[in-house]
Amino acid sequence: MDNLDPLLHQPLRTQIAAFLAGCEEASFSELKRNLQVSDGNLESHLKKLIAADYVSLRRSEGPGRAQTSYSLTPTGLAALQRYIQTLQKLLPLGTQPAADLPGDMVAGS
Repeated sequence: MDNLDPLLHQPLRTQIAAFLAGCEEASFSELKRNLQVSDGNLESHLKKLIAADYVSLRRSEGPGRAQTSYSLTPTGLAALQRYIQTLQKLLPLGTQPAADLPGDMVAGS
């Protein structure tokens, strides 16, 4: 059996990747609000995902405060898809694994 990706096996990192897979990009504030985590916890996990090239960041300058947005990279999306497929292999027979996922969350669709 395939091994679960240790980077994504941490629940908050899985949540970050899944949230970003569902949107083009999100600000730090949006991630914090939707995932209900502290600044330090979110920042720590984002740094690990960025170091692995699973997440990219974009800083935009403008009037007032600079904004940082995060998005899932193609590498991160592929890793998330593999992670989901590996979890699906662990499901008991007779369940409906991939059919219930959005098409863009299943590799090869």
